[in-house]
Amino acid sequence: MNKDQVKGAGQQVKGKVNEAVGKATDNPGKELKGGMQQGAGKVQKAYGDAKEDAKDDAKRNRP
Repeated sequence: MNKDQVKGAGQQVKGKVNEAVGKATDNPGKELKGGMQQGAGKVQKAYGDAKEDAKDDAKRNRP
Protein backbone atom coordinates (compact mmCIF):
# COMPACT_ATOMS: atom_id res chain seq x y z
CA MET A 1 0.00 0.00 0.00
CA ASN A 2 1.32 3.45 -0.85
CA LYS A 3 0.61 6.91 0.51
CA ASP A 4 -1.83 7.80 -2.28
CA GLN A 5 -3.98 4.79 -1.48
CA VAL A 6 -4.04 5.67 2.22
CA LYS A 7 -4.72 9.37 1.67
CA GLY A 8 -7.42 8.58 -0.87
CA ALA A 9 -9.21 6.24 1.51
CA GLY A 10 -8.95 8.87 4.25
CA GLN A 11 -10.47 11.52 1.98
CA GLN A 12 -13.35 9.19 1.17
CA VAL A 13 -14.07 8.65 4.87
CA LYS A 14 -13.90 12.38 5.63
CA GLY A 15 -16.19 13.03 2.69
CA LYS A 16 -18.77 10.53 3.93
CA VAL A 17 -18.69 12.13 7.38
CA ASN A 18 -19.11 15.64 5.95
CA GLU A 19 -21.92 14.47 3.71
CA ALA A 20 -23.74 12.82 6.63
CA VAL A 21 -23.29 15.92 8.81
CA GLY A 22 -24.59 18.08 5.96
CA LYS A 23 -27.69 15.93 5.59
CA ALA A 24 -28.30 15.81 9.34
CA THR A 25 -27.96 19.58 9.76
CA ASP A 26 -29.71 20.41 6.49
CA ASN A 27 -26.55 22.13 5.24
CA PRO A 28 -26.29 21.66 1.46
CA GLY A 29 -22.83 23.25 1.36
CA LYS A 30 -21.41 20.73 3.80
CA GLU A 31 -23.15 17.92 1.96
CA LEU A 32 -21.65 19.07 -1.36
CA LYS A 33 -18.20 19.38 0.20
CA GLY A 34 -18.51 15.80 1.41
CA GLY A 35 -19.43 14.59 -2.05
CA MET A 36 -16.49 16.39 -3.59
CA GLN A 37 -14.12 14.99 -0.97
CA GLN A 38 -15.33 11.49 -1.71
CA GLY A 39 -14.75 12.00 -5.42
CA ALA A 40 -11.27 13.38 -4.86
CA GLY A 41 -10.50 10.48 -2.53
CA LYS A 42 -11.60 7.95 -5.12
CA VAL A 43 -9.38 9.56 -7.75
CA GLN A 44 -6.37 9.65 -5.43
CA LYS A 45 -6.91 6.03 -4.36
CA ALA A 46 -7.26 4.92 -7.99
CA TYR A 47 -3.98 6.71 -8.79
CA GLY A 48 -2.32 4.92 -5.89
CA ASP A 49 -3.75 1.60 -7.05
CA ALA A 50 -2.38 2.18 -10.55
CA LYS A 51 1.07 3.03 -9.16
CA GLU A 52 1.02 -0.12 -7.05
CA ASP A 53 -0.05 -2.25 -10.03
CA ALA A 54 2.74 -0.80 -12.16
CA LYS A 55 5.27 -1.50 -9.44
CA ASP A 56 4.03 -5.09 -9.10
CA ASP A 57 4.17 -5.59 -12.88
CA ALA A 58 7.72 -4.29 -12.98
CA LYS A 59 8.76 -6.72 -10.25
CA ARG A 60 7.16 -9.67 -12.07
CA ASN A 61 8.83 -8.82 -15.38
CA ARG A 62 12.37 -8.56 -14.06
CA PRO A 63 14.81 -11.11 -15.51
